Amino acid sequence: MVALGALVFEGYRQDAAEQGREQGLAQAAMIAEMAVAPSLNAGYIGASTSIEDGLTAAQSEGMHDSTEQAIFRGSLLRLRLRAFSGRVIFSDDGSTSGGVPVTDPDFQAAAAGQPRAEVIDTEVIRVLRPQVASASGKSVGVLEVYLPYQAVADRFHAQVSRTWWRIGAGLAALYLVLAVLAWWTTRSLSRYAARQEYQALHDTLTGLPNRAAFRTHAEAVLAKGGTGAIVLVDLNRFKEVNDTLGHHAGDELLRIVADRMSAALGPDDRLARLGGDEFAMLLPRRDAASAVALLAEVRDRVCAEMVLDGVPLSIEAAFGVALYPAHGTGVEELKQRADSAMYQGKRGTNGIVVYSGATAGQPHQWLVVQAELRHALERDELILHYQPKVALPGGDVCGVEALVRWQHPERGLLPPGEFLPAAEHSGLIVPLTEWVLRRALADQLGWTATGHDWALSVNVSARNLEVPGFAGLVLDLLAEAGIPPHRLVLEVTETALAADADEAARAVAELSAAGVGVSVDDFGTGYTNLSHLRGLPITEIKIDRSFVTDVVRDPESQAIVRSVIELAHGLGSRATAEGVETEEVRRWLADAGCDEAQGYLFSRPVPWTQISAQPHLEGVSR
Repeated sequence: MVALGALVFEGYRQDAAEQGREQGLAQAAMIAEMAVAPSLNAGYIGASTSIEDGLTAAQSEGMHDSTEQAIFRGSLLRLRLRAFSGRVIFSDDGSTSGGVPVTDPDFQAAAAGQPRAEVIDTEVIRVLRPQVASASGKSVGVLEVYLPYQAVADRFHAQVSRTWWRIGAGLAALYLVLAVLAWWTTRSLSRYAARQEYQALHDTLTGLPNRAAFRTHAEAVLAKGGTGAIVLVDLNRFKEVNDTLGHHAGDELLRIVADRMSAALGPDDRLARLGGDEFAMLLPRRDAASAVALLAEVRDRVCAEMVLDGVPLSIEAAFGVALYPAHGTGVEELKQRADSAMYQGKRGTNGIVVYSGATAGQPHQWLVVQAELRHALERDELILHYQPKVALPGGDVCGVEALVRWQHPERGLLPPGEFLPAAEHSGLIVPLTEWVLRRALADQLGWTATGHDWALSVNVSARNLEVPGFAGLVLDLLAEAGIPPHRLVLEVTETALAADADEAARAVAELSAAGVGVSVDDFGTGYTNLSHLRGLPITEIKIDRSFVTDVVRDPESQAIVRSVIELAHGLGSRATAEGVETEEVRRWLADAGCDEAQGYLFSRPVPWTQISAQPHLEGVSR
């Protein structure tokens, strides 16, 4: 804008100078014709073409009168009449020297008949023009005239002033427009940035803070100190809603659950969605008791019945609680421990679990165990031990249960509890179960060759039943080994059967139809709906050791064991008692009608070649 103003100013200045020159030429021409020429005519110079010889008295007087009046009116500053040689013939102040040098291009041009005008110091207009005697019509000298430039300058300044006002008004209008545009653009960009920041820190489905926002807020709260809890929440069977009702119903379910949990929390509590069906809570200034009480209310709200796509349903959730600073002072550490507690809640009947030291480091250890277990499968570090089942009341061995062990190169022989939970929560449980089946079927061929017709029992997990084609895999392995299907029994916990009844029922039905036996393991410790058992072709129900150990002295245990035995017989199944360690318990079970027993009384888990050598089994042929 400064450059534009300078350009406009320079243009006006040049225009003003041009106007001054044009005005000077016109005014000088008028003076030459109206004042100087008549004075020269007063004393006719005849045929002379020059005034070199000077003026007559009459001519000088006429010149003096004319110039005096012009100077008085202010239209003329100075006037000289000069000969072609440069001599001053007349001067308004009577001087005979000064003026433009003869060698000046303007003087030379005027002497040649071309008038010239120039603005000097922005105050005076100097004009040099040929002076013509009207009587002869010939140029007789050079008229040097100095005219005032003030009038032209005033007009110039007036034009510049008007121009600056116009430019100022235009710039003000432009500034106003630009200011409005800048305000609107800044406001739009601020809103866009705010939306981007909000979206970066919030879940688009539920509107809750996301994982990053939760971490930032939790770090700030933990940095202030104090006590509180971090809670991880996972919805149970959310996948079933997506699979049966569609993802739109699953999204609506998540929104409803988020609203219900938010409504139950206090103003200082923070709820976030970490992803999928997993949520997190930050509960400042709460101890274990108050946190559990609050979560019980949250759970009741979440579990209340809702209607999705016209289908009434209820959803359950598992809550894992980690307290700070008791269980840690870092966000990730607390989340890991809350996750460990939440997993315990998903496995049991209590959906709200506070972290305890017994589960310390479990997620991290599982990662290590899973990595080592992969190598163990490749290096064939796993071995199988077998625990016999004996028939009651006789005590003959009627079958063996395969129990996997890990011959760890550094930690020695590890029992299943050290690595099976980690395998179950990864894809390793599938190749591990396949390895156990292959090795156990190979061992079965070995003891069959020695004359032992023992049935083989192998434990499988819920993950195995959920794998498509698992039943086909089992039947293919039996066919490869050449073993009849009825000599294999697959033991499944009742919790696994309840986890996905439809999928488990299909796998169990296919295996049972082929002749493979199905056993319900650890019966009475889970939460199986008895209607599940009614529709499944169960071969065996195993009574958990927690009811068997004190069955001789505990009337309640006696009632439970008798009920399970009657239930098994009513379903056309065998009843097998686990954890039999005394002869007294064995006799009681035999009198109660239990079909088979298993426990340390008969044998600990050992390689199959050592089974017949156990003290309580010596002399037993079957």
